[in-house]
Amino acid sequence: MEQMDFEVNGPKVLFTIPLKIPFFGDFEFSETILVSWIVMAVITLFCIWLTHDLRVNNISKRQALAEFLVETAQNFVRGNMGPKFDRLIPFVAALFATSVVSNLISLIGLRSPTADLSTEAAWAIIVFVMITTQKIKTNGFGGYLKGFTTPIAVMTPFNILSELATPISMACRHFGNILSGVVISGLVYAALTLASHAVFRFLPGALGQIPFLTVGLPAVLSVYFDWFSGIMQAFIFCMLTTLYIANAAEE
Repeated sequence: MEQMDFEVNGPKVLFTIPLKIPFFGDFEFSETILVSWIVMAVITLFCIWLTHDLRVNNISKRQALAEFLVETAQNFVRGNMGPKFDRLIPFVAALFATSVVSNLISLIGLRSPTADLSTEAAWAIIVFVMITTQKIKTNGFGGYLKGFTTPIAVMTPFNILSELATPISMACRHFGNILSGVVISGLVYAALTLASHAVFRFLPGALGQIPFLTVGLPAVLSVYFDWFSGIMQAFIFCMLTTLYIANAAEE
């Protein structure tokens, strides 16, 4: 019986640059870093293509799509945070685009960067810093520290844990959904391969080794695990980002 191994502790190192960094050693390129660069290149090229040859009159379908995406990002941020946070529209749009492309890039056989917890952890840390900065900006540094003693001082340790739980929950929620889709799809594909060999082993020669049952059903599963789940997780992460920052401005 075949055995399948799933990497859940992070991607393998692809190659090492012979560059010595003090206290760190050689600089290593992991699969996550390489695919993340591919994702950034895809988004950059797509934006360049969308914004090429912009016009005021007689706009092209490409420009209409670009304007639609910009208006959608504006409405999303303003609907959740208000016009005073318009400065965050580019950040939220970039976060959503990066998450969607990272989730969907597995469709072409590359390992999604979001299947590595370090990716979501980095995003969550950035969002956490923005939330904390907004709280300090709203209440002052003293008011921010005083908030940990609300409603009574004995609640301080629990309030600190609640504060730290925000980035952890955001990262783990996104990572868990993406990784579970990768694992489930792999298990289904392996099971269909074994079932196909068992059912069609009576066929002569190499025909009995062709996994006929793997044709079709994995593609159907991909509609949910890659398309629907990937886009929904990107939407939820951005939604939580805007809501947390907006709430921080009201405290």
